[in-house]
Amino acid sequence: MRDFKKYDVWKLSHELVLKVYRVTSSFPDSEKYQLITQMQRAAYSITANISEGCGRESDKDFNRFLQIAQGSAHELEYFFILTKDLSFIDEKSYEGLNQQVNEIKKKLYKLSLRLKA
Repeated sequence: MRDFKKYDVWKLSHELVLKVYRVTSSFPDSEKYQLITQMQRAAYSITANISEGCGRESDKDFNRFLQIAQGSAHELEYFFILTKDLSFIDEKSYEGLNQQVNEIKKKLYKLSLRLKA
């Protein structure tokens, strides 16, 4: 059985979840049940799917969960663009969040390729 806490991509994703929770705490109350929850779900979906995939016995099953995590990372990347365009976050915050989610996407892709080899 794999230990998800040992994967760098999981660690980086967990850090991003915490950042998303911090940044969304300052969003307007009108977004409480909409954009805030969607962003938080997309963020923790990445880490949750990596974790769940680690509990699977086959590389094929693990890879399937990595693909779901990859989809959530793409979704979150869009939410960063949207929140910047809505002026909920500034350009500097956007750049940092966007850079981190793109690094996560690259790491997920590379891990997925290793599992297929």
